[in-house]
Amino acid sequence: MPHLRPAFTLVETLVVIAILALVAGLTLGGIQRVRAAAARTQCLNNLHQLGLAVQGYHGVHNRLPTGVTATGDKHQPQPYLNWTARLLPHLEQSALWDQSLRAFVADPTFWHHPPHTPAGTVVKAFLCPMDSRTLTPTTHSQPTGDVTYGFTAYLGVVGYNPAQRDGLLYYDSKHSLADVTDGTSNTLLAGERPPSADLILGWWYAGWGQNKTGEGDGVLGVRSRNRDRFPDCPSDRQHFGPGKLTNNCDSFHFWSLHSGGAHFLFADGSGRFLAYSADLWLPALATGAGGEVASVSD
Repeated sequence: MPHLRPAFTLVETLVVIAILALVAGLTLGGIQRVRAAAARTQCLNNLHQLGLAVQGYHGVHNRLPTGVTATGDKHQPQPYLNWTARLLPHLEQSALWDQSLRAFVADPTFWHHPPHTPAGTVVKAFLCPMDSRTLTPTTHSQPTGDVTYGFTAYLGVVGYNPAQRDGLLYYDSKHSLADVTDGTSNTLLAGERPPSADLILGWWYAGWGQNKTGEGDGVLGVRSRNRDRFPDCPSDRQHFGPGKLTNNCDSFHFWSLHSGGAHFLFADGSGRFLAYSADLWLPALATGAGGEVASVSD
């Protein structure tokens, strides 16, 4: 009679299960790291596209786009339009830009839908794929009717805060690259910040933001603070650091879903990943003509 091996013992079975669980955990962790790296690369590529679009806009208009268009400006009759919207012709979105212009001619009130239906378009160049909330537009009910908006993960840098107006993209800003005496490679133009937890702040098309300056919507300061936008949030100035998608209070500082920092666009068109430890240098990097000498490594 051939010798028959007995069945696995309980101990052997548990060992096999433990080994399989360990292998599965290592595999899943590796897949997650690969996905995170791919998303980070795509996020940086999108920022590079915006950098090229800004350079293209400057080449045509001899200045940078206005961070947030002032109300009643006869030269830019699109009240509260964000700088991202003005880049549309340079992102192969000329048809969407033409629709937007026609909408403002029909009604200058950006939250009236229609005619401002272009605002509900998802423009991939404005997004970071890490945030799945932004891959589809959101609809909010207003007294005038429902409004649908797409998002942006990149906000223009107003400087220290909107009151200082010492950056390059803020309410009614009108700067050219010639104004950047601190050096375009050392001056921030835009940075990452996911839309607010309630999906009210962070629309690419147009927005009031705080105090109707666009702050927190399309532009942000490196030391912005809550100005009664969210009553439960502190009013002290915020710093570059980690945040959470569930916390509205993180709407007032730059951060990202990437580990350890966030991407920023510089005035020379380059995109770089800055670690949160660079927070100390952000006020100097946020000004275009402050006379500070500031440079940080990736």
